[in-house]
Amino acid sequence: MRITDMHVTPIAIADPPLLNAAGLHAPYALRTIVEIVTDDNLYGLGEVPGSAATTAALEAAREVVVGKDPFQLNAIQAELIAHFGEDGAGARGEAPWDKRRMVHVYSAIEVACFDLMGKATGRPVCDLLGGRVRDRVEFSAYLFYKYEGAGGALGFETDPNATGWAAARQRAALDPEGIVAQAKAMCDAFGFRSIKLKGGAMPPDEEADAILALREAFGPGTPLRLDPNAIWKVETAIRIGERLRGVLEYYEDPVRGQENMAKVRTALKDIPLATNMCTTSFEDIPGSVRLHSEDIILSDHHFWGGLRASVELARICRTFGRGLSMHSNSHVGISLMAMAHLAAATPNLTYACDTHYPWQSEELLVGGRIPFDEGCVVIPNEPGLGIELDREALARLHEQYKACGLTERNDEVEMQKVQPGWKFQATRW
Repeated sequence: MRITDMHVTPIAIADPPLLNAAGLHAPYALRTIVEIVTDDNLYGLGEVPGSAATTAALEAAREVVVGKDPFQLNAIQAELIAHFGEDGAGARGEAPWDKRRMVHVYSAIEVACFDLMGKATGRPVCDLLGGRVRDRVEFSAYLFYKYEGAGGALGFETDPNATGWAAARQRAALDPEGIVAQAKAMCDAFGFRSIKLKGGAMPPDEEADAILALREAFGPGTPLRLDPNAIWKVETAIRIGERLRGVLEYYEDPVRGQENMAKVRTALKDIPLATNMCTTSFEDIPGSVRLHSEDIILSDHHFWGGLRASVELARICRTFGRGLSMHSNSHVGISLMAMAHLAAATPNLTYACDTHYPWQSEELLVGGRIPFDEGCVVIPNEPGLGIELDREALARLHEQYKACGLTERNDEVEMQKVQPGWKFQATRW
């Protein structure tokens, strides 16, 4: 089996006005879709966070990928590294999201190759990663402070005909009452049994108040997480952590950097610390072990360099006694199914995974949006990722990309449209 073509398609999907430490989500989230085609008329799908730079890099990778056997991932990776070079240590920088090039390029191609391998062998992707250890992958409700609005063409407007979660996702949530209402609507719609709040958008005590309001509303049986996106000072993180003792399942990236995380962890010994910002690459692992900067690593195959790399990360976490969960970003069903297959094959995935999927309303898969059953994605038995591409939907979302005018994610610029002069600060409170 040989790869005969690789199609790279940037898309835009409607995204509500969600707030975070970096500013405000644009009306559209960008993704790049990769379709790899073989000489026996099979195709495999991959998806990564989108930008003009990522799309261009994937286009440039076509000359490396075409002609290869999709089973020979080591050879494909070696040639991609020779072509592009590796992301250097510290390449992630202080940005609130990951802009590294090589991990994006390879993860999209690798997932598409795994999808192809599964179709060629008649086996689900999780079987190619060592075999499933669970048939259902649990996800967590992912809450955001937000302005009123549906995103997409509506922007800050709402669809008056929307009902259920479609209506709830449009409502503003700017205080504890709004956050609790959002959580109830999301959990009712999808069956989630744990809850994460994206912090870093409001003053720290207001976010702690929201967590305490969630505890009162849902009770001690619902695990709660808070993620300030590394925007707090050490003393702030410790003070807020003390307010939330006995309440948090884990405390995600309250501060920036392994050294600062280690200080917070030492002060708050009974609250597990999690990260997807201070330990984000294999080069970071020695510092993590030396400092014990976190208790839980949030893996993400988009940012750790693919599915195989994420399996390696899981083994490292087991070796050094780290818990393991999974990070998310705005995505469609290709990424959701890749995440689910990876999670199904990871024995030591000790926490429910993150997902932005409820915030997205558009899909490019045959059959539409992937359902949640009591907060879980059920792993299909079909070959590969178990999904098929709706080509009309892909074309429509590509046209939406061209029409929206966005070429990269920039939450600071979007926030300035609401609050002129607003600037991202790596440490704000």
